[in-house]
Amino acid sequence: MTTPILITGASQRIGLAFAKHCLERDVPVIATYRTHRPAVDDLVQAGATCLHADFASNAGVDAFIDTLRAQTPTLRAIIHNASDWLPESPDTDPADVMAAMMQIHSTTPYRINLACRDLLENSDTPTDIVHMTDYVVEKGSAKHIAYAASKAALDNLTLSFARLLSPAVKVNSIAPSLIMFNEGDSEAYREKTLKKSLLGIAPGETAAVQTLQFLLDNPYITGRRIGLDGGRNLV
Repeated sequence: MTTPILITGASQRIGLAFAKHCLERDVPVIATYRTHRPAVDDLVQAGATCLHADFASNAGVDAFIDTLRAQTPTLRAIIHNASDWLPESPDTDPADVMAAMMQIHSTTPYRINLACRDLLENSDTPTDIVHMTDYVVEKGSAKHIAYAASKAALDNLTLSFARLLSPAVKVNSIAPSLIMFNEGDSEAYREKTLKKSLLGIAPGETAAVQTLQFLLDNPYITGRRIGLDGGRNLV
């Protein structure tokens, strides 16, 4: 029987697109969500196991790990996609912003990887961990300092877990920049943002799905970050 892929934050955007992609290929999916959206019901209808998870606290992570281990004895892959995007604000204590960003982007993947190591190593097939980071790990962000720092921490976890879990588990990261616009984004914003990359497009979730599948299929890449940014680093 095919072992499931765990995808965190799978109720929208890249996580949702990859969950659907896996299900279409008859690969079982365990999907987590923080906010219940209609897409969660769609995933359940398509055959996914959807688990509510609150990664904002260690207690929430503990509860999720217990629930996950009750669901499956093995995992094919863990895709760490759950994310938040809190900016610095005069109305918010910077310590709270940093703690929240580190919790979801660094502490949670760190703890899940350690707790689920045996689920990956128990599989009869090659297994993977993929951390979804961000283009900002290379350049930082003046408006989302804590966010950028927490994604950089996740990027570094890629290196450490690749060392720890080799050769049984490959560990890589994907660092996207613009993938898709939000519905409310203005035309002026879209035009300005597209000019930030050499390719000048918003490729949509398919580009991320293709990159994730490439990493799972390739037997000889570990400890690497793949920039999914349309050449933004050269502009």
